[in-house]
Amino acid sequence: TAIAITEQPVSVSVPVGYSFMLRCRAQGHTSLQYQWFCQYRSDCHLIPGATNQDLPIIAEQTQLYTCRVNDLHRNAVFSNWVKVEVHQCVARGLPPRLWRGEPVIVLNPSEQWVEVGQPLQLQCAAMGVPAPSYQWYCNGNLLEQQKRKKLWITRTKVSDSGTYLCCASNSHGEHWTNAVDVHIGEQSQPTSLCCTSRGKIALLVGNNRYQHHPNLMAPVRDVFELSHLLEHLDFQVVSLLD
Repeated sequence: TAIAITEQPVSVSVPVGYSFMLRCRAQGHTSLQYQWFCQYRSDCHLIPGATNQDLPIIAEQTQLYTCRVNDLHRNAVFSNWVKVEVHQCVARGLPPRLWRGEPVIVLNPSEQWVEVGQPLQLQCAAMGVPAPSYQWYCNGNLLEQQKRKKLWITRTKVSDSGTYLCCASNSHGEHWTNAVDVHIGEQSQPTSLCCTSRGKIALLVGNNRYQHHPNLMAPVRDVFELSHLLEHLDFQVVSLLD
């Protein structure tokens, strides 16, 4: 315990291009040296020049980070690993212009029709600094074991039917997803719904990076503009970049 970390870095969930700092603070009997590392998939490596207590980051892709702290006697400790989750495509107007890190829902769960005994999966996602924690509810009742972005029930029962929603919260506040209905053992969704506004789905793909072609001028902006237009026409929009 020659070195004690007094402030651990915290995980964040941010939009692509967002600028922020990861912080690590430690105390020791001698002067201390800091070195940050990152891991993408299975590749872990030292970040060149990242030798300060604060690590500036411009969010590009989801990665893990840790900080090693050394003293002059060759003692060393590592901070907690933290996750920087990067949302590559966020709807226009998100996050709010004066965003301070409060939770912002970027993915709402969708209505489900499931046969009895089959698995149920509901998914949501939120941005936040620090990264939000999640809690699912059904018919207003807290689901004690469902504390992740994905709600998973391996084998559904009729009693699992109901209205589900999730609360994303951090130190700045909380935000709730839309409420959605889950139908267990009921007749599957009528095909006639495909002709209604609830069944209109638009998939937008904006590619900017090409191997044998110059980068386009504004695919990101175009996707956001089209998303906004289609949402006004009652489409459910799924947007992907690169």
